[in-house]
Amino acid sequence: MVLNNKSKKIVKLLKKKKIKISFAESCTGGLLSSAMTSVSGSSKVFNLGLIVYSNESKIKVLNISKKLIRKYGAVSEQVCKAMAKNVSKIGKTNMSISITGIVGPSGGTKQKPVGLVYVGIKRANKVKVNRYLFKNKGRLYIQKAAVNKSLDLILSFIK
Repeated sequence: MVLNNKSKKIVKLLKKKKIKISFAESCTGGLLSSAMTSVSGSSKVFNLGLIVYSNESKIKVLNISKKLIRKYGAVSEQVCKAMAKNVSKIGKTNMSISITGIVGPSGGTKQKPVGLVYVGIKRANKVKVNRYLFKNKGRLYIQKAAVNKSLDLILSFIK
C-alpha cells in the first residue's frame, strides 16, 4: 500500500527530528491515524488521534467555538485551522494535522460540494490550511485521497 510507505517514511523522519504529532480527523474517520499506527515504532512519535465527526464533538472535545462553526460551517478553512491548533494543545505535540470535509454521497451544496476537503497542518507556531476538491468517486475514494494529501503535507513540513 502506497500510504504505508509514506507512513514509514514519516515515522522515520519524525523520530529523527524528535517531533511528536497528533491528528484531529472528521471526514476520514480515523484513516489517517490508522495509516500512522500501521507502522511499527509509531508510538514514539504519534501521540493522539481524535475523530471529531459531529459538530458537538468538535465543540466539546476540541473546544472549537460554536460561533465559528455557525458562521463558517464545520467544513471551512477557519474551523480546520482551529482544529489543528487545538488538537496540538490537547495532544501536547509540536505538529498536528486536521481534516474536515464532505465525503458524500449526500451533504454537498453548490458552495461546498461533495469532495471538498480541508487539511490543516500546524508546526510550531505556523498553521497552513489547504483546500482540495476531490472527484466524487465515492466516500472511500475521497477519504483515501484526503489521507494521501495529509501524508504528503506532513512530509513537506518535516523536511
